[in-house]
Amino acid sequence: MERTGAAAVIIGNEVLTAKVVDANGPHLIRRLRETGIPLRSVEIVTDDVDAIVDAVVRARSRAEYVFTSGGIGPTHDDVTVRAVALAMGREVVRLPEMVELIRNRYDSVTGEAMRLADAPEGTVLLHQEGSWFPVLTVDKVFLLPGVPQLFRLQLETVLKQLQGTPVFLRCLYLRLGESTIAAVLDRVALDMPHVAIGSYPVFDAELDYRVKVTIEAAELAQVEEALARIRVGLPADAVVRAE
Repeated sequence: MERTGAAAVIIGNEVLTAKVVDANGPHLIRRLRETGIPLRSVEIVTDDVDAIVDAVVRARSRAEYVFTSGGIGPTHDDVTVRAVALAMGREVVRLPEMVELIRNRYDSVTGEAMRLADAPEGTVLLHQEGSWFPVLTVDKVFLLPGVPQLFRLQLETVLKQLQGTPVFLRCLYLRLGESTIAAVLDRVALDMPHVAIGSYPVFDAELDYRVKVTIEAAELAQVEEALARIRVGLPADAVVRAE
């Protein structure tokens, strides 16, 4: 099976125990969408080497690009570097360029701080403005920090290196329930397999619609054709608005 798109592994006991609300996963989803890189999966795992290894292996089996978030600091629970190396069958090595960056950064360098220089063998550093700490990347796996501000900064550095195909999206807000519109959506989806059609009901009486329908594809003409077909198949007063 050809590996395409991206997969993410969010690492941290603090996320799974609700000490911290994960902000990196939703941000990554949004930015990949805007860049045009399809996201295949997002998995949240603990700060456990075996759990991270398993998640990275799964991610690499389905996606071309893998993003990890968290676990690359100098403390005892920062085990992502070792786990990624194991998942890829590589050794952990100390990068001379990182050693120099750390020595230039700190007046007094501790052994713990020097752990920041460790990375899977073959790691390439992507430097960026606004941060002394570069992105660690090895064979299309990008090891990003868990701190949201740093994650976002480093993610933008990575996305500049990648190419995607943005999709076109239109939305219909309908006052009818899903059971009423299902046949129309089924027919258009069958006739136009290259267009992704989604149906999302809501149950909030304060909203002015009951179902949000999304239509998306790589070509605008296909999106507009599918939208027109759906509208023709619905009662005249079904559409609250279109976006």
